[in-house]
Amino acid sequence: MKRTFLIIVLTALSVLNAQSEFQTFISKVYGAGSDADKNAVIDSFFIYARTKGIPFVEGASANFIYRENVSSATIAGDFNGWSSTASAMSKISGTNFFYKTMTFELDARLDYKFVTNASNWILDPENNNRVSGGFGPNSELAMPDYIQPWEINYNPNINHGSILNSSIASSNVGRTYALRIYLPAHYNDDTTQRYNAVYFQDGGDYYSLAYIKNILDNIIDSAKTDPLIAVLVTPNDRNDEYAFNSRNKYSKFFAEELVPFIDNAYRTKGSRESRLVVGDSYGGNISAIISHQYPEVFGNCGIHSGAFQPNNYEVYNLITSTEKRDVKYSSVWGTYEGLQNNMRNFRDVMIGKGNEFSWMEKHEGHSWGLWRATTDFIIENIFPRTISSLNETKNTPTGFQLYQNYPNPFNPRTVIKFQVPSSKFIKLQVHDLLGGEIQTLANEYKSPGTYEVAFNAENLSSGMYFYTLTDGKYSLTKKMIVIK
Repeated sequence: MKRTFLIIVLTALSVLNAQSEFQTFISKVYGAGSDADKNAVIDSFFIYARTKGIPFVEGASANFIYRENVSSATIAGDFNGWSSTASAMSKISGTNFFYKTMTFELDARLDYKFVTNASNWILDPENNNRVSGGFGPNSELAMPDYIQPWEINYNPNINHGSILNSSIASSNVGRTYALRIYLPAHYNDDTTQRYNAVYFQDGGDYYSLAYIKNILDNIIDSAKTDPLIAVLVTPNDRNDEYAFNSRNKYSKFFAEELVPFIDNAYRTKGSRESRLVVGDSYGGNISAIISHQYPEVFGNCGIHSGAFQPNNYEVYNLITSTEKRDVKYSSVWGTYEGLQNNMRNFRDVMIGKGNEFSWMEKHEGHSWGLWRATTDFIIENIFPRTISSLNETKNTPTGFQLYQNYPNPFNPRTVIKFQVPSSKFIKLQVHDLLGGEIQTLANEYKSPGTYEVAFNAENLSSGMYFYTLTDGKYSLTKKMIVIK
């Protein structure tokens, strides 16, 4: 009898210990004797939860909490198709406290809002993490393993490109389009240099919601891609131009009017391989049309969550059923969008045809939170930094020097020496033969002087590598050899 009683007690303790903090809190609220006691427990939990972050996340569980004098509260978001009724929150009697626990992947990132009294859509008042969207800001749930995108943030310590406003009248569509043109830092310093060009649909949204200028500044500065020109095109009638009646006229405008206009006005490389057209949702639909119909103009296509549904999947069926075009694709989509199966099939068919196709599938929804955090992926896969960009810049200022590493060849350690003539922000990086970054050895302001930095190649295989010193305007590159 005593043994049975002990097993029961230990089992009860085990269950109690297995409870999460949130489950323990809910048990305490329901176990409180009076409404006043319930509210006291809730008061205490809110104080604690605010220090941990709301929604209150424990492992794969996201605990949404809301406290207000309303008759009902639900959660609408990427995870339920933005339904105002699918995810009702439970209310504890005698309080104005609502809660709901949901389970997500550890790296998921999702937009949501609360809906109170059946029709009042609001942001989560306890969550300061918000993401701008096409219909205004949403509250953001970021699970523990989600990594926030660094490249969307403004960095005051790097060189910045410029944005020029322009416009172009299209005779094909009969409309005038507002343009924003991104020119990389130091565009005017060397009038002989030519650049890759990225053309964005929904240009105003990529500018204001995806922070494309910050992204381009950051990935160029960090040597993820070569300096490039970006063309941000704002539609007039988005659905008509991207998916319905004007789609073919708009495609012709893009290939036959916009591209010649840009090539004439700016120093683009002017080849199909050096052009990339990118779009989100319906913008992915029209980008796919443009690159398929005009592969001699656009050799690269970037698709953010392509919405191929219009006209009974016209674009999808056209591209997958016809002869291969020489187009290189890069695409990103989310598992909470409802279009992931279609995107997976599109990927598989195009790879089966022999097209290059880089892709990424994220546990996210159909949102600018997903697209802004993966624009760098598309650009870097289409336009990775080239070996030619590692060549030394001509006419570098006196005193700005990069010396040959010593010893060279080496195994596994060597020393890199450089000199700066004035106070400036410098970066010293090691790259492989394809221009891929191996390690950043210095990324900081330096006073005038000579410096030495040790480099350990213990984890590298034998071969030739490059190291580059840059101050944003000038760069110097040397070769070094690892022998094992």
